Amino acid sequence: MAEATADDISAKKTTQAAMAYFHEEMSDGEIAPLHLGELDLTTDELILDEVDLHIQANLEDELVKEALQTGVDLRQYSKQVESELERIEQASIKDYIKESQNIALLHQQISACDSILERMEEMLSGFQSDLSSISSEIHTLQQQSLSMNVRLKNRQAVHSHLSQLVDELLVPGAMISTILHSAVTEQDFVEQLHELNNKINLAKELSFRETLACSDIQDIVDRLKIKAVSKIGEFILLKINSFKKPMTNYQIPQNTLLKYRFFYQFLLANERTVAKEVRDNYVDTLSKMYFSYFKSYSGRLLKVQYEDVADKDDLMGVEDTAKKGFFSKPSLKSRNTIFTLGQRGAILSPPELEGPILVPHTAQRGDSRYPYETLFRSQHYALLDNCCREYLFLCDFFMVAGNSALDLFNNVMGKTLGMFLKSMSAYVADCYDGIAVFLCIHIILRFRAIAAKRNIPALDKYWEAVLELLWPRFELILEMNIHSIRNTDPQKLGVLDTRPHYITRRYAEFSSAVVSINQTFPNERTDALLAQLQVEVENFVLKMAAEFPSRREQLIFLINNYDMMLSVLMERAADDSKEVEGFQQLLLARTQEFIEELLSPPFGGMIAFVKEAEALTEKGQLDCLKNDEARICQLVRGFSSSWKQSVEAMSQDVMRSFTNFKNGTGIIQGALTQLIQYYHGFHKVLSQPAFRSLPVRSELINLHHLMVEVKKHKPNF
Repeated sequence: MAEATADDISAKKTTQAAMAYFHEEMSDGEIAPLHLGELDLTTDELILDEVDLHIQANLEDELVKEALQTGVDLRQYSKQVESELERIEQASIKDYIKESQNIALLHQQISACDSILERMEEMLSGFQSDLSSISSEIHTLQQQSLSMNVRLKNRQAVHSHLSQLVDELLVPGAMISTILHSAVTEQDFVEQLHELNNKINLAKELSFRETLACSDIQDIVDRLKIKAVSKIGEFILLKINSFKKPMTNYQIPQNTLLKYRFFYQFLLANERTVAKEVRDNYVDTLSKMYFSYFKSYSGRLLKVQYEDVADKDDLMGVEDTAKKGFFSKPSLKSRNTIFTLGQRGAILSPPELEGPILVPHTAQRGDSRYPYETLFRSQHYALLDNCCREYLFLCDFFMVAGNSALDLFNNVMGKTLGMFLKSMSAYVADCYDGIAVFLCIHIILRFRAIAAKRNIPALDKYWEAVLELLWPRFELILEMNIHSIRNTDPQKLGVLDTRPHYITRRYAEFSSAVVSINQTFPNERTDALLAQLQVEVENFVLKMAAEFPSRREQLIFLINNYDMMLSVLMERAADDSKEVEGFQQLLLARTQEFIEELLSPPFGGMIAFVKEAEALTEKGQLDCLKNDEARICQLVRGFSSSWKQSVEAMSQDVMRSFTNFKNGTGIIQGALTQLIQYYHGFHKVLSQPAFRSLPVRSELINLHHLMVEVKKHKPNF
């Protein structure tokens, strides 16, 4: 053993470990067969390192350790194990022989179970094949059901279309009876006419598709259409002819036609020849009716116009005595009425502008007379009202819009509108009443706005034509008045008078009228002409003032005229208008000049001294007046003794000179204020060192006392 090699020692240890493992397994009562064929010690895949690891692990086993420690002989132990195994094998064989009957019985039972399971397998296979057959049948039935459902839906759709088509193609007896025998105004006739129209349209549609069923109803539908066209054409023409009756309220048959507007729609769709006949008949009848009505109404309106109308001699610059010749026609009762707006402007207010039209025979019975603009308003309001209603009727009944509607309207109203323009042109050519023409212009502007608000474009061209007649005439009248004032000779206007001149009053009334009317619809051309007229009037006033010998009278004349024109303008025109601002500046300048002129006679010496002293003070030469003590004494004592009488006389003179007491009061107040300022300046001059030693300074009136006394002389109105 001592001479054994290392390999022998390693093999011995391995064998001992294996025997210990076998011993352990056998101690548990079980036989673990050893298959040495599975152990190939020479294989290349067995790595010696791994074998060493297994051996080391087995050596650590408790049983192996115990066997090694007790020194058991493995050969002997191996033989013992083999004998034990043979004994166990014999015992096992005996047990198998002993239990052979049970094993045979178990074998029979297992064979019976196999046959039962085989039959069950065959039965289940049959069930599976039956289920497969049923599934295919269900799938087939499902496909058949879907196919039948599609066919059902198709048949239902075809049935609905065919039933609808049959219903639409069917001409019921009630329709035939109603169309043939009922009156067109009955509701049943109107309803059946709608149905007939639908069947006619359907027949046309089907004929395009070459539907054979269409030929079955075409004949009866055509006959019913001819009968319906005949009846409703006769009905509409009868209603149109009713317009021709005298004193007919044409709105009644128009409302009846609108109620049955479908009749014309039926004619237009199915018998255009009859529809055109109806339309032409309506246009011809209504055109004549409107022309006759408005021609008669306009003629009767002119009979209630004022008999006295303005002519070419009724201008601002024409003197009142110009028409007093033996063979001249009587002048207007008041020439100023053609330049004064008065109550004439009320016609532009909404209540009167859209008020009831004039009834000529009623006005004649009451012996009433009206200015031209009132007749013009009544005439054109009637035209506006009728044209708006007619345009809406044409669009509704004849189913037209846009240019077609305008053309149809012009066919109906063109003759009447032409007559209006012709008569107006004749009137305007001989009209010299500028306010009347201007009021007519603004009546048209307002009526045009009303028509636009109602969305009625039918009269747009007519409004433009009227304005093209009126604007040039109004501008011509303004230019004629401008020339008349420019060419006026002051020496031919009679006796001179400082009161407001009648020509300036005419201008003030006329200008205020035009300005007040023009505020709503401003016009640049009108403003330019008014400015030119104002310049001519200002020049005229200056020419008239130059006829007075004294500057004082000239100023009184200028102030009276400026004040009068300003007062009239401020009553109607806006305070910020150019005319008002211009005359305010002129009045203020002339008033200041008049105040100086007014104060000069009684207080001229003191005023001249104050101005001279103030001028010398600015130059530093006030000592030059030291030697004027006698002059100063005379001024102080003269003012103290006579100022009250002078102020009283001055107040009376002013109130006599100016027709407007309010203006006269303002001038007096301005004069007294200016007087106090001059006297205050007189005080300041005498308070200078050069005059402080003058004894006469003690005789100066206290300025506050003077102001209190002056207030007593202010007139109150």
